[in-house]
Amino acid sequence: MNKKDVVEALKLVKEQGPKRNFNQSVDLIIALRNLDLKKPEHQVDSFITLHYPIGKIVKICALVGPELMAQAKEACDHAVSVDEFEAIEKDKKQLKKLSNEYDYFIAQANIMPKVARSFGRVLGPKGKMPNPKLGCVVPPNANLKPLVEKLQKSVRAEAKVNSMVPCTVGKEDSKDEEVVDNILTIYDNVLHHVPNGKQNIKHVYLKLTMGKPVKIGEKEEEAKEEKVKEKVKKSPKKEKAKEKPKEEAKKE
Repeated sequence: MNKKDVVEALKLVKEQGPKRNFNQSVDLIIALRNLDLKKPEHQVDSFITLHYPIGKIVKICALVGPELMAQAKEACDHAVSVDEFEAIEKDKKQLKKLSNEYDYFIAQANIMPKVARSFGRVLGPKGKMPNPKLGCVVPPNANLKPLVEKLQKSVRAEAKVNSMVPCTVGKEDSKDEEVVDNILTIYDNVLHHVPNGKQNIKHVYLKLTMGKPVKIGEKEEEAKEEKVKEKVKKSPKKEKAKEKPKEEAKKE
């Protein structure tokens, strides 16, 4: 997939997309093939830090001890003290509200067993438990500001059950060059997380929230097909030599 094709597809998506009274998201869909998603090594589950934000406000909740509480209140959208865990654990409504309201959860490493016990049964199934791969499990002396900035530009590429990897890459009014950069960053990441690289990529699409998908590189594919057709037309037909029947050959 080259940059030129991505630029053309993005332009087409915006031209053809229906006008709405809200700022639509630009979504990337990578269709995979030749994978057995029952095998863990064939699954895609990757956190990707982009160069540019996707235009969505990412809400972050910190689950911390006294060492990080002041910093968490300043850097994050919400902070929960370890002293509050037990009360929240008993309040199913509050627990569910927290899990729905925030995109990422940061946890202090030395209280992770308590985080798992109090929040695991709700955050776990939603895939929102503090993830060490993304740097969301931090030491008591961590600097949270750089992590929060990183999370604002992070997306999760995931294909565990369905062979499609959907990701938001920007907004309708985002700068084209930023959206294109995000698309290429995600594509390259997914490419390196499937066992056979490009052989496992079936198609790549772009769409607006309310728009129809546009295949990236479709014009290039059509051009290749036309070239093949032209070659077939121009190539001389091989005439099979006609063999004379044995009887005629004897007569002669």
